[in-house]
Amino acid sequence: MIEDKATYPESYYAASANGPIERPRLQGEMRADVCVIGAGFTGLSAALHLAERGYSVIVLEAARVGWGASGRNGGQVSSGQRKDQEELENILGLPRAKALWDIAYSSVETVKSLIEKHQIECDLKAGVMAVCIRKSEVNWYHNYAEKLANDYDVHDQIPLSKADVTAMLGTERYHGGLLDRHSCHIHPLNFALGLARAAEAAGTELYENSAVTNITEGVKNTVKTDHGSVLADNVVLACNGYLDELDTGMAKHVMPINNFMIATEPLPSTIAVRINRDDVAVYDTKFVVDYFRLSADNRLLWGGGENYGSKFPSDITAFVRKYMLKTYPELASTRIDFAWGGTLAITMNRMPHFGRRGTSIYYAQGYSGHGIAMATEGGKMIAEALAGTAERFDMMADFPTPKFPGGTLLRYPCMVMAMLYFALKDRL
Repeated sequence: MIEDKATYPESYYAASANGPIERPRLQGEMRADVCVIGAGFTGLSAALHLAERGYSVIVLEAARVGWGASGRNGGQVSSGQRKDQEELENILGLPRAKALWDIAYSSVETVKSLIEKHQIECDLKAGVMAVCIRKSEVNWYHNYAEKLANDYDVHDQIPLSKADVTAMLGTERYHGGLLDRHSCHIHPLNFALGLARAAEAAGTELYENSAVTNITEGVKNTVKTDHGSVLADNVVLACNGYLDELDTGMAKHVMPINNFMIATEPLPSTIAVRINRDDVAVYDTKFVVDYFRLSADNRLLWGGGENYGSKFPSDITAFVRKYMLKTYPELASTRIDFAWGGTLAITMNRMPHFGRRGTSIYYAQGYSGHGIAMATEGGKMIAEALAGTAERFDMMADFPTPKFPGGTLLRYPCMVMAMLYFALKDRL
């Protein structure tokens, strides 16, 4: 599926966007302290935080602000890294694991503070809940909440019994779970549009429909598009799942995958309260995760299923709807108003891939479905590193991110084989 990059793909988010404006294409030769490539959460956050520090910043976006995964995702802003703290402690030891927890925990606060500071209207709501598909998983989640309380002094992770989850979600499907009161959920495209406006107000120049075709490294880096170029002291690569062939070395560390969502018609308040009493975001424990929440106008936003390569399913509604009906069969006659897909980037170990190329090109990618919080924080950490305070950025960059076996050539068939195996385990 070849998507039109000049317009936003049809989705609930695009239909309810807060006044997106069309920005000009880069024309001619320009100069900046920093050239940011990509206007998703990483790039916009980097641009905003750099501009606030006094840097001149130009952002080049191949499509529109928030056009990619930043404007199409499930909207969850979650605490913690993509690996749990027990895994991180086994790999890194307790002190470094705690440092990574602090980065991820503060990333949620960064999102909230940006929303408040810049008055971004993006339907901010509290709470993200993990729910267990298998009874055997419940003890682990309850023990994990206890560990975070004892070892990390974190007391906003609330263990949930089967009865708790049933009362909150109106379904017997789940066996228990964990409610993260620190986390939140938002309208992601409106958050991205708000970040763009804030960055421009701070002095950033932002150009859309300006795909980068080449980066020439040097004392001054030259970033070229079809219609212009930017001479910059530093470059930020913030392309994530849309890196394509711009940097084949970086591309070997991530694999783009496609994920899909639907939005129902607005539900009567009686139904909305029954299936999500506390208006939290929810995700389950399957390997191919289902996730859902209510929109500001009481639509059920449901994400489920994924595929690999350049094509989306021909009928996204049918592809996703079956997952929703496994949990809420009573919604079988509910109209689906929107169905869409988007491309995100995963890493082999599901941890973000941060780093530098040479001394003047910074990158952050591969958020593996955990991108709103960590990508926003990633942009902030890039700004810190460029300004000379690189401890947090280096902490993330030092975490090893292996390349996919076979690089960009074989990563798709290898991943498809692996995902078929895990999908079978989910069904069983």
